Amino acid sequence: MPSTTVTVGSAVGLHARPATIIAEAVAAAETPVTLAVAGGEPVDAGSALMIMTLGAEKGTEIVVSADDQATLDTIAELVAKDLDAE
Repeated sequence: MPSTTVTVGSAVGLHARPATIIAEAVAAAETPVTLAVAGGEPVDAGSALMIMTLGAEKGTEIVVSADDQATLDTIAELVAKDLDAE
């Protein structure tokens, strides 16, 4: 499964709002996506609750993995973006 590493951009990390936005994007893509803290176990990015269990704060490196490159790029962009600023 292709993957890329990005840095969390949301000001307060991957809490409820950013996690929900990411999970909704994964659901819309209909492609399995996982997120993991570098060196950690991957979680289902289609679940906001699972994303929040990562405990990822702003600046944390996250490994995004998906079989579809376009989906991978989209989710990686969301993780790197400050989703609290919208």
